[in-house]
Amino acid sequence: MAVDRDHVLRTAAALLTRKSTATMDEVARAAGISRATLHRHFAGRDALVRALEALGIQECEAALDAARTHEGPAREAVHRLVRETESAAGLLAFLYSENQLFEGEEQNAGWARIDERIEALFRRGQRSGEFRIDLTPAWLTEALYGLLASGAWAVAEGRVAPKDYTYMIVELLLGGALRTDEPRREEP
Repeated sequence: MAVDRDHVLRTAAALLTRKSTATMDEVARAAGISRATLHRHFAGRDALVRALEALGIQECEAALDAARTHEGPAREAVHRLVRETESAAGLLAFLYSENQLFEGEEQNAGWARIDERIEALFRRGQRSGEFRIDLTPAWLTEALYGLLASGAWAVAEGRVAPKDYTYMIVELLLGGALRTDEPRREEP
């Protein structure tokens, strides 16, 4: 019997987004395969997480493509991007927290591509006058990642209604990123 790798990865992603400490036995059970079969495909948790990372990159790149981040006002493009990431939000939240396990290793080139594309969106919004210029595109990108993860966790725990995911993230991010005519307060 052939094992559907995509099914195993998506099952693992669903389980690990709910329970990040799930064991390989629990992942195998959730996927409906034996631990030995899971181990033949993924030598251990690190190999599984790396495969999930590849899936996360694929999902993010697909969301960026679907969001058409180079079209229309940057504010609308950010809204489309958040909406397009919603189906992968749990996986992205898991990967966001797991990245600490790989600290010190070279960043996956896929994440670098994604960073560049999102930073380009924020840079475009700054050039058009929609977004504040005192916040770097790199920082706005990191803030977006943090909000996506927080939103996924809040929805998973029932603290936020799934229908409010996109609205709450976009409003919080852009409420702080939109340029205003009010002078900035200086820190004391």
